Amino acid sequence: MTKLISRLTATMMGAACIVLTTPAYAAECGGNLGQFLNGVKREAITLGISESDANRALANAAISQTVLRRDRAQGIFKKTFIDFSKLVISGNRMQHGQANMNKYASVFERAEREYGVPAAVITAFWGLETDYGAVQGDINTMNALVTLSHDCRRPELFRPQLLAAIEMVSRGDLDPARTTGAWAGEIGQVQLLPVDIIKYGVDADGDGRVRLKTSAPDAILTAANFITHLGWQSGQPWLQEVVVPADFTWQQSGLGKALPVNEWSAQGITARQGSLPSGTLSAALLLPQGRKGPAFLAFPNFSIYLEWNKSFVYTTTAAYFATRLAGAGRYDAGNPETGLSDGQMKALQTILAGKGYDVGKIDGILGSGTRNAVQKEQIRLGLPADAWPTPGLLSRLQ
Repeated sequence: MTKLISRLTATMMGAACIVLTTPAYAAECGGNLGQFLNGVKREAITLGISESDANRALANAAISQTVLRRDRAQGIFKKTFIDFSKLVISGNRMQHGQANMNKYASVFERAEREYGVPAAVITAFWGLETDYGAVQGDINTMNALVTLSHDCRRPELFRPQLLAAIEMVSRGDLDPARTTGAWAGEIGQVQLLPVDIIKYGVDADGDGRVRLKTSAPDAILTAANFITHLGWQSGQPWLQEVVVPADFTWQQSGLGKALPVNEWSAQGITARQGSLPSGTLSAALLLPQGRKGPAFLAFPNFSIYLEWNKSFVYTTTAAYFATRLAGAGRYDAGNPETGLSDGQMKALQTILAGKGYDVGKIDGILGSGTRNAVQKEQIRLGLPADAWPTPGLLSRLQ
C-alpha cells in the first residue's frame, strides 16, 4: 500500500551526501525529457557517478501517466479511521502478521536488541505497506522517479530520490529495466525510498547485499534501523486505547496538547484494557472521529509514525495495528456523529480558508490543519471542541 510522500522532506534532512550537494540543477523540471535527463546525468556525474552508470540508469527512462494519475489521486486517505482500519486490519492480515513474527522470531529479537524497535511495530508497517511482501508494486522504479522529478509539482522532493536510485544502479543494487515498486518510487517489502535504503539498509541475511524485495530479514532490520533513526524510544509505548468521561473538556484533545499521564488520570481518563503507564510520561489525547468514537492516548513514540507517514488516518491505523499485534484487543468504535462527504469537506475547507485558517490544499482530506481549524471554530461557537467536523458544524458556518 503506497503511503503519502509527505515524509520525504524529513527524510532528506538527514540523507546521504548525494542529496545535499550540487543543487545547481535542482530547480530543473518539465520541458523536453531528453534535456531534463541530460541535466540529471550531469548532476549525477558531479556527485561521483560514472558517466557510463548514469547513462545505463537512464537509458530507457520514460514518463509514466499511471504515476501522474496516482500522484494526484490518493483518495483512500479520505476514509475515516474506523472505515480505513476495518478495511486494512483484517483477520487474515492479523494471522499472517503473527505467523511472520513467529517465523522470523530470531530476526525480530535482533531488531529489538540492536535497535530497540518491537516486532509488532515493524510487522504492522510490513503488513500495511505490502501485505508482508506479497504486493510490492509493479511500477518501474526508475520511471516513477523520473516522472515525479520531471513533473513540476514536487521536484525538490523527488530529484534527490532519483539521484539516489542512480547511485543504487552504480552499486548493482537496482536494475533500471526490471526493478519495480510503488508509484512514488518506494522499493521492497517495507516500501522505502532510495535515499533511505542507501543510508539505513542492513544486510541481515549475510549475503553481501541489501535486498529489500526478496529478503524478509533484510527488510525487517532495515525497517528497524530506519525507525530508530526517526527517534524511536526503546521500551516506551506508542498508543493505548482509553475511556474518556462524558463531561471531559474536549478542547484539550489533539496532537500538540500533550500532558503527563498522571494529569490525564486525574481528569478521569482510564485505560480501556490493562492500566495506563505510571509516572509523568507525556501523552496526547486522540479522538479520530470525535468524542463519541474511539479514544487513544498517543505517547512520544507516536511521532515516529507521523515521520513515516503524515496521514493522520494511516498513522493512527498503523499504530493501532501494532498494538493489536502486541496483544491488545479491538477498539470500541462507539457511535460517532456522522461526518462529512467529500463535497461537504471541501466546502468546509473553503470556508475555513476564507476565515484565514491554514488548511492546506482544498482536497477533502481531514488533515491536521483542518482539524485544528475545526476545533477553534467549535470553541468559538460553544460546541464540544473534539475537532470532528459534522454537517451541523458546516451548517452553522455557512
